[in-house]
Amino acid sequence: MNRLARAWDSDIAWSFRHSPVAIVAAVVALLIILSAVLAPWIAPHDPFNPASLNLMDGFTPPMEPNQFTGNVYWLGTDNQGRDIFSAILYGARISLFVGFSAVIFAMVLGISIGLLAAWRGGWVDSLLMRIADVQLSFPSILIALLIFGIARGVIPPAYREEMAIWVLIVAIGLSDWVQFARVVRGAALVEKSKEYVQAARLVGAHPARIVLTHILPNVMGPVLVIATIGLALAIIAEATLSFLGVGVPPTQPSLGTLIRIGQGFLFSGEWWIILFPSIALLALALSVNLLGDWLRDALNPRLK
Repeated sequence: MNRLARAWDSDIAWSFRHSPVAIVAAVVALLIILSAVLAPWIAPHDPFNPASLNLMDGFTPPMEPNQFTGNVYWLGTDNQGRDIFSAILYGARISLFVGFSAVIFAMVLGISIGLLAAWRGGWVDSLLMRIADVQLSFPSILIALLIFGIARGVIPPAYREEMAIWVLIVAIGLSDWVQFARVVRGAALVEKSKEYVQAARLVGAHPARIVLTHILPNVMGPVLVIATIGLALAIIAEATLSFLGVGVPPTQPSLGTLIRIGQGFLFSGEWWIILFPSIALLALALSVNLLGDWLRDALNPRLK
C-alpha cells in the first residue's frame, strides 16, 4: 500500500492526472489494446476462418440487413462476407504484435550499440555512429522495404508466408534502432564521466557490471519516451508495408492489409470497408503518439 501511495503521489502520476489529453489517449489506447487481446472472446465472428464466411453476406452496409441473408453487421462486411468489426479486432492484434515486437527488437539492438559505442569510444564509437549516420540519410520505410525484400529472397518459398510476420518485425526493427543508439550513446557519455562510475572503476568492478547496473538504469528515461513514440511509428510502418502488399500474408491481415483491401472498393461505393479500419489505425497510432509526447514532457526536468 505504501508503494502504491508513493506511486500515486509521484511527479509522473501527478502530471498524468492533470493532463486531459494523456488521460483520453490512455483510455483509447487501452481500449483498443484490450479489444485486440480479447478478440477471440468478444468478436462476433472469426473473420479469418473460411468455413465461417458466407459470400452472400458480401458488401453488406453497416447496420443494414443483408438483402439475401437478412444478417446485420455493425460495421458492414467486405467482398468475402467478413465482418469488418471482427476483422478490425483481429487485425489490430497483428498490428500491435508487430509494433511491440519491432520496438523491443530495435530498443535492445539500439541500447546495446549505444552503450558499446559510449563505453569503448575511439574507432568503435566512430564506426558505429557513422553507420548510424548513413542509415539516417535514408527514409526508414525504404530501409524496411530493402531488408524485407532481401529476407524474402533468402527464405525458401515454402516458408515465406509462415515467416512473413517475423521478417516484418526484423525489417522494421533494423530500420528504427538508430534513434535508440544515438540517444543512449549521448546519455551514457554523460553518465560515464560521473563520480559514481569512476568509483566503480576504482574498486575493480567489471565493465559489463558498470554498464548494466550503473549506466543503463540512468539512461532509460529517454529510451522509454522513444519507445512509446516508436511504437506508433512501427504500427504505421507495418500498415504502410502491408498496404503496399509486402507485409503480413493475406490469410492473417493486419489493419494495413484491411485498408489495402478497402481501397480497391472505395470508388465503387463500399466506403465502409476502408473507413473503419482507417479510423481504428488512426485512433491507435494517435493515442500512442500523444502518450509518448506526454511522457516526454513529464520526464523532462526543464519543464518541472
